[in-house]
Amino acid sequence: MHKGLKRLGVITSLGVLLVLIQGALVTKTGSGEGCGNTWPLCFGEVIPMDPPPETVIEFSHRLVAGIVGMLVILMAIWSWRRLNHLAETKFLALISVFMIIFQGLLGAGAVVFGQSNLIMALHFGFSALSFASVVLLTRLAFEDGHLTKQYVPTVTKAYKWFVILTTVYTYVVIYTGAYVKHTGATLACSGFPLCNGELLPSLTGGAGAQIGAQVFHRAAAITLFLLLVILFIWTMKTFRHMRVLSVCAWLALILVIGQAASGISVVFTLNESLTLGIFHALLISLLFTVLCYMVMLVTRKSR
Repeated sequence: MHKGLKRLGVITSLGVLLVLIQGALVTKTGSGEGCGNTWPLCFGEVIPMDPPPETVIEFSHRLVAGIVGMLVILMAIWSWRRLNHLAETKFLALISVFMIIFQGLLGAGAVVFGQSNLIMALHFGFSALSFASVVLLTRLAFEDGHLTKQYVPTVTKAYKWFVILTTVYTYVVIYTGAYVKHTGATLACSGFPLCNGELLPSLTGGAGAQIGAQVFHRAAAITLFLLLVILFIWTMKTFRHMRVLSVCAWLALILVIGQAASGISVVFTLNESLTLGIFHALLISLLFTVLCYMVMLVTRKSR
C-alpha cells in the first residue's frame, strides 16, 4: 500500500536532509553572500559563469532547496489525499509546507535585505522542523495498512509530558547552537566544561557577547544531555516492553552522546572543522526527529 508515496517520502526526507546539510555548509564556509544580494538570480544570472567556490556552494544550495521544496509540497498534497484518515496527517502536511516555504523566504530575505544573527538562527530551526515533519509523514505512509506497525503505546501522563517538554526544549537548544554559529562564537571558550579556565567567565569586553552565547549554549546542551539520560532510564525501567519506545530512547541517547562528542572535539582541537560542524548539525536534526516521533507516539489515541 502507498508504494509510490513511500518512495517519494524517502526521497523527500533525504532531500530535506541534504538541504539542511548544505545550509550548515553555507554557514560554516561563510558563503551566504556567494551570489551577492540578488535572489533568485545569482549575480543577475540564471546560472553563474566561472563562479568562485563560495558562489558554487550558495548556488547549489538554492538549486537543491528549490527542487526539494517542490517535492515537499507534492508529498504534503499526496499525503493529505491518501492518509487523511490518520489523525496526524493534516497537521504534519501543513507544517512541512509552511516550514519549507518560510525558511526559503527567510533565506531570500537574508540575501536581499540582510538579517540579524538571531533571525538567521531561526533558519536552521525551521529546517529541523521541516525535516522532522517530512520524516513523520513518510513514517505514516509506511504504517498505514499495517496494523502491527500502527504503534499506540500506553504510557503515563507524566511520561507523556516529559517527552513533549524534552522535545520542545531540544528545539530551544537547536536555536542556541545556531546562534553560536552565526555569531562566530564557536571558539569563544577554550576548554570544557570550564570556559577559559573559569566557571563563570567575564562577559565584559569585545568578546563578552560571544562568550555569553557559548556559555549559555553549553549550559543548555548539558541540561539536554541530562534530560535524555533521564528519559532513557525512565523508558528502560518502565516501558521496556514497548519496543518502539525503547529503540527511540536508545537512539536519542546515542545521538546526544555523538552530539556532545562532536561539540567538545571542536573546543579541544581549537579547529572549526567543516566535517565536525556538519556532523554536529546532522546529529541534532536526527535527534530532534526521533523525539518528535516519540511525541507522535505518546500523544496517539487508540485507532
